[in-house]
Amino acid sequence: MPMKTSNQIPELSFKDIENGDPKATSLLAEALNSHGFFSITDHGLSEKVLDSCYKSSKDFFNLSDEVKNLYHDPAIGGARGYTPFGIETAVGESIADLKEFWHHGPITDTSYSSKIPKNIIIQELEDFNRNFDLLFEDLHGIGTRVLRVIAESIGIEKNFFDSWTEKGNSLLRPIHYPPVKNTTNIHRARAHEDINLITLLVGAEEGGLEVLNKNDEWIRVQPSSNSIVCNIGDMMQLVTNKKLKSTTHRVVQYVENEPTSRYSIPFFMHPSPETDLRDIFKQGSKGVSAHDFLNERLKAIKLY
Repeated sequence: MPMKTSNQIPELSFKDIENGDPKATSLLAEALNSHGFFSITDHGLSEKVLDSCYKSSKDFFNLSDEVKNLYHDPAIGGARGYTPFGIETAVGESIADLKEFWHHGPITDTSYSSKIPKNIIIQELEDFNRNFDLLFEDLHGIGTRVLRVIAESIGIEKNFFDSWTEKGNSLLRPIHYPPVKNTTNIHRARAHEDINLITLLVGAEEGGLEVLNKNDEWIRVQPSSNSIVCNIGDMMQLVTNKKLKSTTHRVVQYVENEPTSRYSIPFFMHPSPETDLRDIFKQGSKGVSAHDFLNERLKAIKLY
């Protein structure tokens, strides 16, 4: 029976999607049309690399606030390094999200835009940066392949987005959501949309992620272990003239559960800063640079 994607987030074999399996590609198209979220298995991500990054992430967040704050630089709007608990605030909200996080980007050289900041090295944890360099490389490769199947699903050339993201401003965000003991505010990350082209989320099986469907109902995302949850961001919505929609989602702590820390590692896939974000279906349309679009959104969520 066909899956009702308005009320479920489909979990699909990425091998089947790439091989053009009719059922898998149909379910992917339905999910993109319905709410812009789907999860994939058979993606090839190294479990060893992922496990090492989760260990490194927990080790960092277990450091003292005094040490962690050494890696916080408000002048760069959280583009790299540490952002403390209670700073990022969803657009239109006055209460900050209940999370702390780290930003890690590509290993850059002179072939990258000078607008892309360099990574910050954590002195206290020997393997932290090496582990996240490996995860970045793995998820960038998977994200490139996901963009290709998305391109085919909307009828454009398969490799259309490759040149946008090859030297892109993508980033990994290991996040720590501390236990929420005051159940009057269960919103660890309030309702928001992502800024980028697509997001790949590893670690969503811990629970708490919810997606808003077309009927304004919140759907719990409950992927199996080792799957990757994928979703459309605002930049993709813009360049496809809303053919693909950036879906509202949030992270909550369910009151029936014992308060515990939640960890996740989303990978936000961005184009290079100079990429012209314009309607790709309309010849001669005017756009905005990815750099300017990102900066405006960072100000809106109070990272600047």
